[in-house]
Parts: sequence; structure tokens; C-alpha cells
Amino acid sequence: MSDCRGCGKVVNVASMQDSQRRTLKIVLAINLATFVMMMGAAWFSRSSSLLSGGLDNLGDAFTYAVSLAVVGSSLQMKAKVAFLKGLLILGAAVAVAAQIAWRLNNPGVPVFEAMGVAGVLNLAANAYCLWLLTPHRNGDINLSSAWECSRNDIYEGCAVLLAAIAVWVFGAGWPDLVIASALLLLFLRSAVRVMRGALQELRGTRCVPCQEESGGPAVG
Repeated sequence: MSDCRGCGKVVNVASMQDSQRRTLKIVLAINLATFVMMMGAAWFSRSSSLLSGGLDNLGDAFTYAVSLAVVGSSLQMKAKVAFLKGLLILGAAVAVAAQIAWRLNNPGVPVFEAMGVAGVLNLAANAYCLWLLTPHRNGDINLSSAWECSRNDIYEGCAVLLAAIAVWVFGAGWPDLVIASALLLLFLRSAVRVMRGALQELRGTRCVPCQEESGGPAVG
């Protein structure tokens, strides 16, 4: 047991970090698996929304990998990694924008059955990841930014299912492009949020208070 004089939270730091590592390893494995599944389904169905979802899962896998690497590091290092996560989300947005532009020049109707099956599997996996990360969402910038990525995955999963239904109803490819464009905006918004939070942490404007009555310094 740690010697706790300054902050009551010090005692459980080791177990908290172990819990964070276990959670990140699980969600990392899930996102790698769903990336492979989504990319295969996107190729088969010719769906831009599935492609955007697959790229998002790949970006999340990198996010969870770097989050895992800095568990237990300083707040400054975690903030720098969080900024990198924002850049990864931004990169996914650029890739989705390029795919949308290509599809506009090469129109087609996606296979909605493949979109639907992949969308259901992806949403279920994303919901499980969010459930695992939710207990850590109010922790440090490292886990809170990982939770932000996972929450976006729920929106993305619902959007892909909506795209599949709309393609089936209208028998056209434009709903797929509309949903992909909406996901593009979501990625951009999330990238801005994550990078802003990281910059605030680096500038010292974010505060993780300790128990004020203890009179001791907060432990990072």
C-alpha cells in the first residue's frame, strides 16, 4: 500500500492503472477486429459510410495503443499523446473526404445487405467498448480522450445502419454519401475537442483537484 499523506487517491493508483491497461487492451483488440471486418464489408458493398467506419476503427486502435503506452506517465506526456489522438481523428476525416470525392465521380449503389450486417456487428462491438471505458471517462486526459473516441463510434455505428436502411428504401447511393459526410463533420468536431483539451492540459488550465482538506499536493 502506498504511503498517503497528501491525497487519499494515491492508495489506489496502482490498481487504477492496472484497470486502465486491461480495459485499453480489450478495446484495442476489438477495434482491430472490427477494422478488418468493416474494410472487408466496405470493399464488398462499395459503401463510403462503411469505409469511414472502418478507418475510424483503425484510428481508434492507434488511439488505444498510444493510450496504453502512456498509462502511468506524467500529465504532460498524456496531454501530448491526446493531441496526437486528435490528429489521428483528423486524418480519418481527411481519408473520408477523399473517399466521398471519389464516389461523387464514380457513383454506384452499395449492397445494403452487407452494410446492414456489418453495421449491426460494428455497433454491438462499439457499444461494448464504450461500456468498458465509461467508468474511466472522468479520469485524466488520456482515458477521457479514449472515451471520446468510443462515444463517436456509437454515433458512427448508428449512422451506418441508417445509411443501409436508406439505401434499401431509396434504391440509390446518395444516402450512403450523405451519412459519410455527416460522419466527416463528426470526426472534425471530435478532433477539435480532443486537441483543445490537450492544449488546455499542456497550458495548465485543466485541473484535477485533490481533497482540499488534506492540505497536500495533488499527485499526477
